[in-house]
Amino acid sequence: MADQPALRPGPIVRALQGAFARDAGRQELLQLAARRIQEAGPPYTSVYLYMLHGGELMLEAFAGRTTEHTRIPVGKGLCGQAVAELRDINQPDVSTAPGYLACNADTKAELIVLIRRGQEILGQIDVDSDMAAGFPAAEEQAVREVADALAVLL
Repeated sequence: MADQPALRPGPIVRALQGAFARDAGRQELLQLAARRIQEAGPPYTSVYLYMLHGGELMLEAFAGRTTEHTRIPVGKGLCGQAVAELRDINQPDVSTAPGYLACNADTKAELIVLIRRGQEILGQIDVDSDMAAGFPAAEEQAVREVADALAVLL
């Protein structure tokens, strides 16, 4: 898996660009990204797209399991920490993360990739995996490509 990521970002980026070209709105683009990432299969159990509104992340699209965490203050949990620290977070074992906000008891690993336009953070792609250490570098890079495409299209 480390050499060949489960997620193929190229087709997702092309689908997003095609949807944008036919005037798809923000909600449709976010939902398309969430669904297509989650459809890659393991390690992608659930995908949440949170967008930044002031000091709060708001869930705007998801695929996979539902979550009660629809609004997350910046600085709280791994999602809020990623924004507060201006960095992506790849947590191979969520049980060791202080302040972790569990969406599901089966989640073992979490990857948070910021959606940035220059220095501005628009939001994030938050991916849960039922596999410990589910996101090697190749998977993280694949999600980054989708996040970078969204930054241009949103």
